[in-house]
Amino acid sequence: MATTPAAAARAGHPKRATIHRMVMDKHVCPWGVKAKDLLRRAGYEVDDRWLTTREEVDAFKAQHGVATTPQIFIGGERIGGHDDLRRWLGKSVRDPKAVTYRPVVAIFAMTAAMAAATSQAVFGTPFTIRAAEWFIAFSMAVLALMKLRDVDSFATMFLGYDLLAKRWLPYAYIYPFAEGLAGVLMIAMVLNWLSTPLALFIGTVGAVSVFKAVYIDRRELKCACVGGDSNVPLGFISLTENVMMVAMALWMIARM
Repeated sequence: MATTPAAAARAGHPKRATIHRMVMDKHVCPWGVKAKDLLRRAGYEVDDRWLTTREEVDAFKAQHGVATTPQIFIGGERIGGHDDLRRWLGKSVRDPKAVTYRPVVAIFAMTAAMAAATSQAVFGTPFTIRAAEWFIAFSMAVLALMKLRDVDSFATMFLGYDLLAKRWLPYAYIYPFAEGLAGVLMIAMVLNWLSTPLALFIGTVGAVSVFKAVYIDRRELKCACVGGDSNVPLGFISLTENVMMVAMALWMIARM
């Protein structure tokens, strides 16, 4: 019975792999670098074969009938590219279309750390009311930044559920600028007469829009909260962004 590479590895035979990857003057394939590192961390001796010209790449693809590089071979068997190697090694492969809350969680975690660090620098302790205010204001500014990377893509996704934007399209393009302006003014605690009603308005409209789309109409949509290329599902996290703005605005009104 023929021994498969995986069985050979389990039996303690030497683990050797060959990788063919693009390494050119103006381009080094990142997937090839990642695949090589993955093999070494899995305990393989790697025969690293470079494809240094476009002609070499095209000839290799034609010879093996493949459309992409890198290509990994183990025990004479062609495993495939980087993702194929991960599957062969029993590792997960990221689905670029899968829904995820990771971008929002990362933003909130970082803005919370920024707020605590700022409070520590100013007041000597990270645990202050001002830190909580900064957390919301920093979050607004960073979320606005994510939208401003591609305003048109954000607007397109935003139009799918925002009640005001559906009736007055320019609002979809104004929103990220308004959110960013309110956030920056709240960080500085200046022009409260502008930042407070601005945050209250866009936060209220946003909260009502998300609540209607998700909890009344039961629609399954992606949230534009971190930009138009987001895979974050519209729901509780999306509602949180708007509720935070409303809460901040009401808090500032109470302090006046």
